[in-house]
Amino acid sequence: MFRSLRRALCAAAAALLLILAGVGAQTVHADPAAPEDRAAAPGAGYWHTSGRQMLDAAGQPVRIAGINWFGFETANYTPHGLWARDYKSMIDQMKSLGYNTIRLPYSDDLFKSGTVPNSIDFSGGKNADLQGLGSLQIMDRIVAYAGQGGLKVVLDRHRPDAAGQSALWYTSAVPESTWIANLKALATRYKGNPTVVGIDLHNEPHDPACWGCGDTTRDWRLAAQRAGNAVLSVNPDLLIFVEGVQTFNGVSGWWGGNLMGVAQYPVQLDVPNRVVYSAHDYATSVAQQSWFSDPSFPANMPGIWDKYWGYIFKQNIAPVWVGEFGTTLQSTIDQKWLAALVSYLRPTGTYGADSISWTFWSWNPNSGDTGGILKDDWTTVDTVKDGYLASVKAPGFPSGGGDPGDPGDPGGGTAACTAAYTVSSDWGGGFNAEVKVTNSGTVALKSWKTTWTWPGAQKVTSMWNASYTQSGSTVTAANADHNGTLAVGGSASFGFGGAPGGGGAPTVSCTAT
Repeated sequence: MFRSLRRALCAAAAALLLILAGVGAQTVHADPAAPEDRAAAPGAGYWHTSGRQMLDAAGQPVRIAGINWFGFETANYTPHGLWARDYKSMIDQMKSLGYNTIRLPYSDDLFKSGTVPNSIDFSGGKNADLQGLGSLQIMDRIVAYAGQGGLKVVLDRHRPDAAGQSALWYTSAVPESTWIANLKALATRYKGNPTVVGIDLHNEPHDPACWGCGDTTRDWRLAAQRAGNAVLSVNPDLLIFVEGVQTFNGVSGWWGGNLMGVAQYPVQLDVPNRVVYSAHDYATSVAQQSWFSDPSFPANMPGIWDKYWGYIFKQNIAPVWVGEFGTTLQSTIDQKWLAALVSYLRPTGTYGADSISWTFWSWNPNSGDTGGILKDDWTTVDTVKDGYLASVKAPGFPSGGGDPGDPGDPGGGTAACTAAYTVSSDWGGGFNAEVKVTNSGTVALKSWKTTWTWPGAQKVTSMWNASYTQSGSTVTAANADHNGTLAVGGSASFGFGGAPGGGGAPTVSCTAT
């Protein structure tokens, strides 16, 4: 985030879960050079790069279409919002909205012995399995649960400490040696766990950081090579995400958003096919830039993005990931900017995998200059903001399995599910409700279906994250393409509107395969 304008609002009020956004999905094709007998969903195993694409372990192209969930990098030393909700319900909601990856910012304070996570609500059974854990152990839990649900995680070294952003990757208190040692510790910690697909080495290098200048105290490209090679020396399967700088050859842009130097000075690592370049891009709610006042705006924006980072993708140099972009959407300029950027990010290939990856800033509502996908109650979805992203969302990935150390079910297992129906609002003439489906069996589910009967004349008027049929007062709702697969203990939610109100919460049956 463009930290000079950042402020925390940190409003927290628990509310009923409300999901009011549709999900756009894309079909992903197999690598034409790979074997033809591949039926598995893309994303399994560790990833690597080939030209401008990221490919999974089987050579299938994949797209990160995710969300930033910050907090580990602050003095709370844990993701924000756990003061209002259970972390599992938060991740379930991310998945139900169609985000397939979580970018988790952190600071090097997490590695200090005196660091104690705080502001976590344990009442009513919330976050029960986080009680008594340190920050890195909480990170373990989040990674494990995200993997169970088929989400990937990118770890983002956001700051040297919780006090604030740094221009360079090191400070007097946190030298380069500490930065690299902690990166290696994380790479070792998650070795063999492909839920953690890679590490973003440092957030938003900016002036006096340079790219290609040759000064080892300022040259971010050289530092990224040193750190990337150190990470790969202990975990050679990880992707190395490298952000830009602020200024190259006298041309300035967003912090971390200027990758013009890659053309002349690419990052070269000891392990090939591991570099993904990351750009950040923001709107006027963060800061003014000259291109916003150009008379041709927003038609000028694709040329701006091409110059700073899009050329890397278009010239097939390497994959590009827009690791942060966001806005409050309060101004017309910002609305046009986001629409233009989403259009720029749309797939260039027939099947949608040959495209620029992204993680939106942010999930959190308490990002003062952008707001978030969640509103201030930490539950309700900003459906307008989320709606802008629907066309660039991408399918989720295969489940990463159960909790670490869980031996799983040695036999054939039983497919079973349960469903819980919650009315989130009822105004007489209509209502909104949610159904949460949980895998209660002993094997992963491929699909699920729910059925309920209302006592009155209620009708479904719209439904998201599921398909439905209604006969009389009986409704049958089945999973969408992106949320049918559920790991043991995993869950997915769908929401709907109906009319008239007053129908209460009927009992829901659930069947699974």
